Amino acid sequence: MDKQVSPAAIASRFPGPMPPGLDARSAAVLREIVEQYVETGEPVGSRTLARLLPMGLSPATIRNVMADLTDAGLLFAPHTSAGRLPTERGLRLFVDGLLQFGELGEDERESITAALGASGRSLEDTLADASTLLAGLSSAAGLVLAPKSEGPLKHIEFVPLGSGRALVVLVAGDGHVENRVIEIPPGLPPSALQQASNYLNARISGRPLLELRRIVTEEMAANRTELDALSAQVVATGLATWTAEGRGGSLIIRGQARLLADVTAIEHLAAIQNLFERLETQETMLRLLELAERSEGVRIFIGAESGLFGSADIAMVVSPARAEGGRIVGAIGVIGPTRINYGRIIPVVDYTARVIGRLLG
Repeated sequence: MDKQVSPAAIASRFPGPMPPGLDARSAAVLREIVEQYVETGEPVGSRTLARLLPMGLSPATIRNVMADLTDAGLLFAPHTSAGRLPTERGLRLFVDGLLQFGELGEDERESITAALGASGRSLEDTLADASTLLAGLSSAAGLVLAPKSEGPLKHIEFVPLGSGRALVVLVAGDGHVENRVIEIPPGLPPSALQQASNYLNARISGRPLLELRRIVTEEMAANRTELDALSAQVVATGLATWTAEGRGGSLIIRGQARLLADVTAIEHLAAIQNLFERLETQETMLRLLELAERSEGVRIFIGAESGLFGSADIAMVVSPARAEGGRIVGAIGVIGPTRINYGRIIPVVDYTARVIGRLLG
């Protein structure tokens, strides 16, 4: 039966160059297994593949191909059944060489643009809507990272919280307030926090935070202030936390429950909880922005590839949001299980990133 099917006939059903090390038959089997995994999450056996593949391969031939793909580290057997699932390496090969996806339809593009471009709303509301939109369209968790405002400041205050921490309250010229908790030396007297606040407020004068930090850094380096060492440390820590070398941002996540809905094992629940905790840190937000900056378009990270998460069951699709001239103004993405619908999500993330780039720009 399968002897009558030539490699050329198989290749014609799967256009495009074959990934390195795969012939057309192996590529067809791998692609079908991944697509079934994305759809059902269940292992796929040779008899099922024989019914699904369009080239009439026998179950015996398919089993041989599956064995070769398993030996190559692209498939694995989750238990004693004959079914196979893709490994991280197999998913990566599928995404890089076998995945086919198209453009969003005109109706979908118009819907996204209208949902995010409505007038009369704050930027924060727009970004929250973008994150919710991504979660709904991808059936995963949507995330939107936008840099902090570079506009002029009106006031800054350090408020003691106890246990070696203080709250930084930053008031922008337009009245927008942002808060962040910083670490301070234990036992620092309230007078030092007040001194730090007075020192900075005397120098704000409507300056953006980056300019304020430059002025303060130069002044402190020249030892031209009357701040004592502890107050100076509060000033330096507070400004460093807020600016993060100009790369800080606010991260909005929607759709966490969609991740939990796909989790069946207790260890996976722990991994998801750890994921959410890491997403809330400044370090992770900066890393997300760095990952987006390294690519002109959408990037896909499977398992631990991004360096952000240790979980082998998480995938992330992220794209830079670029303003006119190519300037990075944020990052747009989706986080979900490795069986997310890559072909569906990639064009959604790509187009949403372009819309947000225009809005933030």
